Order: sequence, then structure tokens, then C-alpha cells
Amino acid sequence: MSDQDERIMRLEEMLAHQARVIDDLSDQLAEQWKVVEQTRAKLERLSERFSNIEEQSLDAPAITKPPHY
Repeated sequence: MSDQDERIMRLEEMLAHQARVIDDLSDQLAEQWKVVEQTRAKLERLSERFSNIEEQSLDAPAITKPPHY
């Protein structure tokens, strides 16, 4: 095998390795995106619940001291 053949083989091996790494990173990115979307949705739900609780507390009657104080 000539030096050029060996060089081409090494380049092909490196290319195959890099393609595998890119595929792995793409898969990891897709999984992380799912987590981000789930977290975003949960944050929206919690923000809505907090807003509802806050609105209810504003509508509540004012706390006053009983007449015996």
C-alpha cells in the first residue's frame, strides 16, 4: 500500500469518526431541546398559577382587627 493510499484511508477514518460525533451531538441536542421545551411549558403553567393566586389574593377582603382589640 502506498503512502497516498494510507493517507486516504486515515482521512476516511477521520471523516467517519467526525460524522459519528456529529450524529451523536445532533441526538444530544434534540434531547436537550425536548427538556428545554418541557421546562418552558412548566414555567408557563407555574407563572399562570402564580398569577391566578395573586389575583385571588387581591380580591380577598382586607384583614381587619376584630372589634375587641
